[in-house]
Amino acid sequence: RATVGTRSILAPGARVGQGSEVAPGSAVLEHIPPGEKWGGSPAVFVGPAPRDWPLERAPRASSWVAVYVVSAAVLAALPLVAAGAGLLVLWPSVRDSASAAAAAGAALDRVPLATVTALVVLALLTAACVRLLGLGVQAGHHAVRGRVGWQVWATLRLMDEARTVLFPLYSSLVTPAWLRLLGARVGRDVEASTVLLLPGMTTVGDGAFLADDTLVGSYELGRGWLRIERAKVGKRAFLGNSGMTAPGRKVPKRGLVAVLSAAPESAKAGTSWLGSPPVRLRRSVVAADPAGTFAPARRVRVERALVEVLRVVPAMVTVALALGVALVLVAVLADHGAFALLAAPAVILGAGALAAATASAAKWLLVGRVTSGEHPLWSAFVWKNELADTFVELVAVPWFVHASYGTPVLNLWLRSLGAHVGPGVWCESYWLPEADLVSLGDAVTVNRGCVLQTHLFHDRVMSLDTVVLGAASSIGPHGVVLPAASIGAGASVGPSSLVLRGDAIPAGTRWRGNPISSAGETTRTS
Repeated sequence: RATVGTRSILAPGARVGQGSEVAPGSAVLEHIPPGEKWGGSPAVFVGPAPRDWPLERAPRASSWVAVYVVSAAVLAALPLVAAGAGLLVLWPSVRDSASAAAAAGAALDRVPLATVTALVVLALLTAACVRLLGLGVQAGHHAVRGRVGWQVWATLRLMDEARTVLFPLYSSLVTPAWLRLLGARVGRDVEASTVLLLPGMTTVGDGAFLADDTLVGSYELGRGWLRIERAKVGKRAFLGNSGMTAPGRKVPKRGLVAVLSAAPESAKAGTSWLGSPPVRLRRSVVAADPAGTFAPARRVRVERALVEVLRVVPAMVTVALALGVALVLVAVLADHGAFALLAAPAVILGAGALAAATASAAKWLLVGRVTSGEHPLWSAFVWKNELADTFVELVAVPWFVHASYGTPVLNLWLRSLGAHVGPGVWCESYWLPEADLVSLGDAVTVNRGCVLQTHLFHDRVMSLDTVVLGAASSIGPHGVVLPAASIGAGASVGPSSLVLRGDAIPAGTRWRGNPISSAGETTRTS
């Protein structure tokens, strides 16, 4: 009957006792006794495990297991249905061509229309399914093996998939409209990146800002039950990268919840919060011209829209790559039969190399070398930087990055983006948003899910600075390092830890926590 909250990590050797509860966003590094609640990073004793779950045993009808299995298959098939719509656009040109070369040329001419068709079909399917799944869903406790529990689960699966496959819709002017279409209450002038939310339970106030990988509402699980409550992000509030607003909580009006931090149970307007568990943060507001932050001219809005329309181009590139791979393999199959099976790995590797090179070229053509400084939200640098990131997410990541974690090939690609990566580096993350500003010394270890966050977006001003990891230093899984921070040679930062802006970790020391605190000396200082 133990419960582990969303986005938590259990480190090697950790144990969670019977009937205990781990709060969301926690890092468990030791043994939790039975019947206790622990939370934070690192997790500490909070009190007795709450007894706010329904006392009766949750229904366990086996028929719902089959429903979940079938639903998982259906949801996974939606992108294939959209791809099929795109193929219907391509097929006439291939069918009517006299030769393989003519077929390739004709098909490539139709790639833009096929890509747009597939994206529109998938967006409409996703919106329709999310809307239908939201019918009859109310706040409260629901059995996991029941109608509402299944509806909520399926909705979150669709929302999570949309952030990847429909990436051009996020971090753009159309994101608020997209979230409204899905059923969320979203105010005017909202900026939203790759947010994950339960639309029917979410309210976002005018002028709010939701950064990358934010989690609003979602659901909590325990003892066979699922709990959902309304969540709110107030007017002109800011929810930082990987920030969380749990069910029933809110980010206050003009408030801030920082990177990798959780919204408090209650907070006054204008307050800022940091860490897990969250603590009050004193901060100064960034002074900026409203024309570049909250009140741009109409001409500036049009200019941004024109740049963001180009975010469909990376999707076209990835479709063209898939088409090229298919046509090459078909040609090899026609000429050499079963040899096509032996040729497939080489063709896929070639496509991956081309995808990586395309993303690197787009970065240099669009933004060039990035330096420390500040840029308001409504500026060409920010829009072009987002466009370059779309090439990474839609072209490099599916074709190259996922297969290259922890390899010298990934290090080579990061260098091509402008990062300094020394020999012997082990890197399991591509989240180096502005690679030019990242320096990884010899034999550095960057674990999975880490973010070397070279920019912050407080008060709608993009502030850029360096992130430096000294030789033989390491950062644990799902750790975040903020701009202007450095980790000394041989130093170690634990999992789910947050290195604050401007922190300078001494060589040979161990740190952990959100935000970090000292955990002693390492056994190696160089």
